[in-house]
Amino acid sequence: MAERVVVTAIGIISALGTGKKAHIEKLRRSESGVRNVAHLRSIHAADFVLGEIKSSNDELAEELNLPTGDNGYTRTTLLSLAAMNDLLRNTDIELLRNEPFAFINANTVGGMSKMEDIYMDVINSGTDENNNKYINTLDCAESTENVALHYGLKPLMATISTACSSSSNALILGARMIKQGIVKRAICGGGDALSRFTLNGFYSLKNVDKHTCKPFDQNRGGLNLGEAAAFCLLESESSAKARGANIIAVLSGYANTNDAYHPTAPSPTGEGACRTMQQALDMANLKPSDIGYINAHGTATQNNDLSEGMAIQTLFGANPPYFSSTKPFTGHTLAAAGVIEAIFSMWAIQEQLILPNMNFETKMEELDIMPITSLIENVPLQHVLSNSFGFGGSNVSLIFSRA
Repeated sequence: MAERVVVTAIGIISALGTGKKAHIEKLRRSESGVRNVAHLRSIHAADFVLGEIKSSNDELAEELNLPTGDNGYTRTTLLSLAAMNDLLRNTDIELLRNEPFAFINANTVGGMSKMEDIYMDVINSGTDENNNKYINTLDCAESTENVALHYGLKPLMATISTACSSSSNALILGARMIKQGIVKRAICGGGDALSRFTLNGFYSLKNVDKHTCKPFDQNRGGLNLGEAAAFCLLESESSAKARGANIIAVLSGYANTNDAYHPTAPSPTGEGACRTMQQALDMANLKPSDIGYINAHGTATQNNDLSEGMAIQTLFGANPPYFSSTKPFTGHTLAAAGVIEAIFSMWAIQEQLILPNMNFETKMEELDIMPITSLIENVPLQHVLSNSFGFGGSNVSLIFSRA
């Protein structure tokens, strides 16, 4: 029997706060982190609500015992360091120094949030010593390298950028490396910071809602962007048990496919999403009826919710398991979305609760199914499915099972 891959530690920062306690409290209270922004410097900022993290860059640096001000770190890296710091509170860092491990990080826009602030200075005055250190931060791997350097780690490193499925693919790569015996452990996840580039880009696609988003609602108006970072420590089950680690969940199934349908839009029939979920079920040796809850990708855009809703209905029938999108809590955090929602899925199993699809009012005309709209507790969950569907038809489904 193949070695199982388990999750033994989690680190997370989002608009809901830092760490499990802050997140669970707000998830239970159905309290959203999507609000008017304080830090994003945009002439359009007041027109939108976003899942912005409350801490400024200087506040993040102080919490990490880093110099404030012009310290060479982008907001993306600061968020990633904060998430790693949270993970390491429950992990002996020597585990990561005494034997090879993998660090698989996901990102979509690198240090754009810093570069767009200094862009006019560079154009008008050329580069100087202060600006030079940020030029290379546009590389998505900048946060990967800086996290490893900060903690004195020398892992097998990779940076993945597959749009909104990026960190879900990071989890898959880490799991594959463990199953193939390349490493015993892998820290996998990702992070993205808000930027004007991102907000203006999505707004130009006409899929950003100026109010709080309404996934799977007939009158949905688009997504709310957010920022976050999160990491999971994956291990072989034998390694975790040998050191007496607390096992949070088992990554029992996963799959990634590509629609090859359109540069941004998914197939309206949901065939790619349906195929991805089925392949994840096949890997986990589960039937659709074994899934107790689906954490849907649910962006509240016209295309995604129709496609994903059709896929869920096709695979699970007219009476699917409870499903919801948790993006109204955090906003759509791009590269971090997959790992954030994977963590919410694992917490659903741990805490035996179903998370609500906030802001839902009206059933979609094209679907016979509706998301769950209120928190449900004491549900005996054994298996939870988490979906991440990115631009270009990059589809990922992950299945987490009770340890």
